[in-house]
Amino acid sequence: MYRFAIEKLKKWKEKQDRLPLLLMGARQVGKTWLMKNFGQICYKNVAYVSFFNNANVQSVFDDFNVDKIITKLQALLRVAIKAEETLIIFDEIQENPRALEALKLFAEEGSQYHIVAAGSLLGVAIHSGISFPVGKVEMLDLHPLNFREFLLAMEQDGLVDLLNQKNFEIINSLNEEYLYWLKNYYFVGGMPAAVKAFANSKDFSKVRKIQKDIVSQYEKDFGKHVKDNELPRIRMVWNSIPLQLAKENKKFFFGQLKKGARSSEFEISIQWLLDCGLIYKVPRVNEPRLPLKAYMSMNAYKLFIVDVGLLGALSDLPAEAILEGNSIFVEFKGALTEQFVHQQLISDTEYTPYYFGTDTATFEEDFTIQMGMDIVPIEVKASTNVFSKSLKVYVEKFKPKKAIRFSALPYKNQTWMVNIPLYAVCTI
Repeated sequence: MYRFAIEKLKKWKEKQDRLPLLLMGARQVGKTWLMKNFGQICYKNVAYVSFFNNANVQSVFDDFNVDKIITKLQALLRVAIKAEETLIIFDEIQENPRALEALKLFAEEGSQYHIVAAGSLLGVAIHSGISFPVGKVEMLDLHPLNFREFLLAMEQDGLVDLLNQKNFEIINSLNEEYLYWLKNYYFVGGMPAAVKAFANSKDFSKVRKIQKDIVSQYEKDFGKHVKDNELPRIRMVWNSIPLQLAKENKKFFFGQLKKGARSSEFEISIQWLLDCGLIYKVPRVNEPRLPLKAYMSMNAYKLFIVDVGLLGALSDLPAEAILEGNSIFVEFKGALTEQFVHQQLISDTEYTPYYFGTDTATFEEDFTIQMGMDIVPIEVKASTNVFSKSLKVYVEKFKPKKAIRFSALPYKNQTWMVNIPLYAVCTI
């Protein structure tokens, strides 16, 4: 299984001013596999330490001295650690706050050592009072497999090559082939275990079982790491996301959690899920101006889940839907499609997604991104039925230089906007 993130790790390895690297991401997105695979490919040795239920390594960091820490690790792991030849991996580092603090020590006094660290609840640990080595680490987000990585896992390298080349003349001729794999990705998603099971068996029931198991693990984490008084609110937010995304207006409404609910009641719950990497927040911008971040609303936003396949599992989308022509594209009023586009934007483009709207506007745009000096509206359509007034009204009012519509139609550059196939989000 190939992950594009390994190319970023290779660039990190070659840096002269390299700092310890923190790999961020939700549980089960493949952080441990990626670190080990990187070590096997690019180093002579790997010194792997997991701090989960591992009392033996706690004393390694009692003394904040680089040489002593390395000596203890060598004895404990029975691995010769040579600065330029060994990758040191600290896994589940949130379980050992002293190890997290030690990354600053290595940045300042042991920069010759190559250290990569990760933790499935690292974001929560950072926001719970554990000292964080600000400015002394590099950070890299790891997401579930994006659509191009999924195609590679399905041995569809040729389809990926065409997307990389942006060769839309040939891509358009293979539209049905791409849509076939896109439908599969809508169901399977990008969680590595689910992708591997599908690649090996093409069995949707096996995939769904794995997805349900992952969702169950996430929900068990709620109970393990959350105070009793906060647990019900976290569950309410988590379980409401399929319903929220199924609405025509996908802005997160607290009133759908319970009658009379207010945002202040759920701020901590939403932040916890964000820190875990289980959900993502897309803020609304009230004016399409540069920089978008300056026009971001603090109390109006959409919430998306970590993976489109897990959204289907959380929604109990039946496996049979994948076989019913285009039905999967209109399920949940486009919820899966907008989730998919968000997932590709954050994992396979350089852009940060917002969305445009106001409390009084009669229209809104599904996403809005900043491309250099241009503010680009994005409309998402789940099928070949692309009728909508919103994008045209937006273009007539604000006159952007560029406008994008993602749909199941082939690529077409029109005078006022460009239609890009859903499977080609990576090409923008």
